[in-house]
Amino acid sequence: MYCPRCRSDRIHNHNRGRRFGGAIGAVTGATVGASSAVVGAETGALLGMVAGPAGAALGSFAGAILGGLLGASAGCVAGAEAGEVIDENVFENYACLSCNYEFHR
Repeated sequence: MYCPRCRSDRIHNHNRGRRFGGAIGAVTGATVGASSAVVGAETGALLGMVAGPAGAALGSFAGAILGGLLGASAGCVAGAEAGEVIDENVFENYACLSCNYEFHR
C-alpha cells in the first residue's frame, strides 16, 4: 500500500475501531460470561461431587472462572471483528509516516 499523496510506502495502520470494539466486546462478554458463570459453577459443582465436597467447591470455582474467561474472549473477538469493518469503511484508518496524510482504502 502506498500513500495517495506522496506515494511513500511508510504507512501506519491505526486500527482504532478494532481496538475499541475489542475492548467493548471483552467487557460485554465478561458481563455475559459472569452471568453464565453461575451455570458453569453449578455444572462444575455437579461434576466435582464425584470427588466429594472439596471437589464440588473446586469444580464450582473452576466453572465460574472458565465461564467468565470464555465469555470475555468470545466478546473480544466479536467486537474486534466489528471494529475492523468500521475501520475499513468509516475511519481514516491509515496514516503516511512521511507526509502525515490520513486516508482509507
